[in-house]
Amino acid sequence: MSTPTPPPGYGPQDPQQPGQYGQPGQPGQQPGQPGQYGQQPGYGQQQPRYGGQPGYGQQQPGYGQQPGYGQQPQYGQQPGYPQQPGQPGQYGQQPGQPGQYGQQPGYGPYGQPGGGFGGGIPGNLAAWPNRVGAWFIDSLIIGIPAGIGGAIAGNTSNTVVAIIGVIFYLAGLGLAIWNILIRQGSTGQTVGKQVLGLKLVGADTGQPIGVGKTFLRQLTHILDGLACYIGYLWPLWDEKRQTFADKINNTYVITL
Repeated sequence: MSTPTPPPGYGPQDPQQPGQYGQPGQPGQQPGQPGQYGQQPGYGQQQPRYGGQPGYGQQQPGYGQQPGYGQQPQYGQQPGYPQQPGQPGQYGQQPGQPGQYGQQPGYGPYGQPGGGFGGGIPGNLAAWPNRVGAWFIDSLIIGIPAGIGGAIAGNTSNTVVAIIGVIFYLAGLGLAIWNILIRQGSTGQTVGKQVLGLKLVGADTGQPIGVGKTFLRQLTHILDGLACYIGYLWPLWDEKRQTFADKINNTYVITL
């Protein structure tokens, strides 16, 4: 008995020929291409565009950039690398710049947080007793020769002795000019201040105030002597420990 011939489209055929069982009968259809039987696109999946371009609604990566995992890369930023600490968006920010996370606040002079000059209060203002002690030492240096000279010149009729007295008095005056104006103006210290570790400085600069401003400060001490010397006592309760002359001339007396 002869084997019956199957109708066209059934039975084994060449897999490269169209009309294969399980394939749509499109001429030239290759196995595995879209449209093959049993290989439909997934649910909700867009058909790939011609040339392998991304589907509708998908953003293409920028020129010269690789898209980062789970985020769109910014212009000029390498994907996948954490941003360095510092200012926002700045690459390679070194520690210590403003805006760095966890940066500690700066410290003013003498180790006081937020202190220092230029508007702040130094951390080691001189105590009132120390200032009185420095004044007493300076008064002895100036007052002893001046007192001796005044006593001699005012209690003798002898010309030679009177001249000696005047010399002592002028020596005391010269010591006052050198110690209070020149020495304190250029270094911030009289002899008495140096002995007790004190220094006169400008509130804005923290440096000695110069001879001219020191002279003006000495003149404004006249205000400290008014009303029972209340200006000299003002540092006892003043927050900045300043006399009236210090406030007028914007100066501090500090300890070293």
